[in-house]
Amino acid sequence: MTQYSIVTDLNRCVGCLGCMAACKVVNDVPIGSYWLKVLRVGPNAEAVGGDYPEIGMYFMPISCQHCAKPECVQVCPTGASQKIADGTVQIDKEKCIGCQFCVMACPYGVRYLNAEERVVEKCTLCEQKVSAGELPQCVSQCGGRARWFGDLDKGIETFKSAPRGMIGHEQELIAGEYLKPWTASEVYSLPDVGNGPSYRYILRKWKWQG
Repeated sequence: MTQYSIVTDLNRCVGCLGCMAACKVVNDVPIGSYWLKVLRVGPNAEAVGGDYPEIGMYFMPISCQHCAKPECVQVCPTGASQKIADGTVQIDKEKCIGCQFCVMACPYGVRYLNAEERVVEKCTLCEQKVSAGELPQCVSQCGGRARWFGDLDKGIETFKSAPRGMIGHEQELIAGEYLKPWTASEVYSLPDVGNGPSYRYILRKWKWQG
C-alpha cells in the first residue's frame, strides 16, 4: 500500500505564504482560488497553561488531505473524483459535471468550482511532479524547511524535503540541523470524521487547535 502525504512542522513554519504562491504558479490556479491556504492559529497559551509571555501563535497550511476514505469520492455521481494507487485523490475533469457534491462533502473546504471550466479543482499533490520523481512544489519551495513529503505507510520519519532550488538533494525527516525531536503525542491530523485525513502536523509546546 502507498499513501503519499505531507507532514508540516508547525514550529518551523513562519507563515511566509511561499507555499501558497508556489502552488498557484506551478498549477496555474485562477486568481481568487487556492489549492493551499495558510491559517494563523492563536495567539494561545501553552498547552499546559500559561500567561504572558508564555503565549504565541502558529501557522497551519491547509489543503486537500488525500484521505484514506475520502467523502468526496463516495458522493461523486460520475466517478470523476478518484483515489488512485499512490493514495492521492484526483479529479478526472472529463468526467466532472460541476455538480459540487464533493465540495459540500469535503470536511475541510478545500475544493472549489472553476467557474470558467465548470469543473471542480483542488490540490493534486503536484501529481505531475511526483510522478516524475520530484517533490510537490509546496515542499521544495518551503523556505523554512517546514514541509516534508513521503509515504505515510512507511512512517513520517522516512519523509523527505529539499532546500530551495535543490531538487534531487532530499533529506530525510530526522532530528538534527532542521528539526527538533518530536514525540508521537506531538503529531496531529485534522479532525477525522471517518474519512482518515492523511496529512500530519508536528506541534511542540503549543496547544493544538486543528
